[in-house]
Amino acid sequence: MKKIALASVIALATLPALAQNSGGFNDPSAPHAQNLQGKGGFSGDNAALTSVKEAKNLKDDQWVRLEGHIEKRTGDEKYIFRDASGTITADIDDDRWKGQNITPKDKVRLEGEIDKDWNSEEIDVKRISVIN
Repeated sequence: MKKIALASVIALATLPALAQNSGGFNDPSAPHAQNLQGKGGFSGDNAALTSVKEAKNLKDDQWVRLEGHIEKRTGDEKYIFRDASGTITADIDDDRWKGQNITPKDKVRLEGEIDKDWNSEEIDVKRISVIN
């Protein structure tokens, strides 16, 4: 009987966490709404604001902070990010949205690391926030 009572208490305690808004990028041209699960956030050192053009010339794994707009989703967790200097691919894991719903009209701040391969560069986003 104690095990059943304990299981019930645990189930009731976890219900609010499961009911929270999942957030994500809302592309108005997408055929259906996206439901992305977001939890927690990232706290790291604060890098100076960087432009996309500057970010493309940085070393692999260097920390950056960009401000601009997410234009569209291009694949699983891949997005096109634009600022005044150009565009770059942003890799945003589902858990980084933290319940935020973002559209191309919203100005956002991305914080993360440069991820360079042989012929491409992208931002591995660790934190995303809407700028009011």
